[in-house]
Amino acid sequence: MKNVSIITEFVLLGLSSDPQIQIVLFALFLGIYLLTIVGNAVMILIIKADSRLHTPMYFFLGHLSFLDLSFSSVTVPKMLQNFLSQKKSISVWGCITQSFFFTLSGGTEACLLSAMAYDRYAAICHPLVYTVVINRPLCTGIVSIAWAVGFSISLMNSLLVHKLHFCGSNIIPHFSCELPPLFPLSCTDPTVNEIFLAVSCTSLGLLTLPPILFSYSRIISAILSIRSSEGQGKAFSTCSSHLTVVLLPDSGSALERVVSIQYSVITSLLNPLIYSLKNQEVKTALLQMLRQQKCASR
Repeated sequence: MKNVSIITEFVLLGLSSDPQIQIVLFALFLGIYLLTIVGNAVMILIIKADSRLHTPMYFFLGHLSFLDLSFSSVTVPKMLQNFLSQKKSISVWGCITQSFFFTLSGGTEACLLSAMAYDRYAAICHPLVYTVVINRPLCTGIVSIAWAVGFSISLMNSLLVHKLHFCGSNIIPHFSCELPPLFPLSCTDPTVNEIFLAVSCTSLGLLTLPPILFSYSRIISAILSIRSSEGQGKAFSTCSSHLTVVLLPDSGSALERVVSIQYSVITSLLNPLIYSLKNQEVKTALLQMLRQQKCASR
């Protein structure tokens, strides 16, 4: 290690090295980021302002909107800066910090989506006891656990990465600092990091995926058992928005950067659009808020 130069910053290759394409990408992702901020911020304000939305479903949705804001804000601002910069660098400490908040947001959101699936299961399959079982203290506890799980996974992985020494190549073939691209750049053996990350992801999947599969299998079974088509439509409308969001993060693409863009940028934009466009309660609350703002301005 005495003869090796320890690097202090990484270079993010981004999505393209063509200056003209970078300008187009800057305009595109700036527009997406602004829409993401506005969409999720409006969703949070609507849920907070309208007392009719002070229910478990919208309590979870408010936290989901906050996570989407965080998820997008972790990576997009630095990506926008690099589109217009000749030196597309980020310090080692800054890279580890970005990966920490990226993992924190992703892990917490996975747990929250699982909780939201169970909430829809309780609302559709056990409507008579729903308000008793899914109460505010329980929702607060579930959200706290989701944040604690995300924080623990992120903290442990980040502490292990901090022990690595980086030398030689400092090129990251990505637009952001995620953990897997960092391991090949390490002079020290990253095997422990790779194993711990794999165990973390597997554990998170085993924690969050079974409740989602169980909840929606029971929901589909309950909806199909309803005899009237009108009743099926009402039951399906209560969970279709969330089911759409659950299906968004996994694109099935083999291109790592494309997948990363989808779950860190596109999904954060689409979540508030899906819930507002497919949910009559949110649309009604939004129209009421706009009317109040219009009357107040007169």
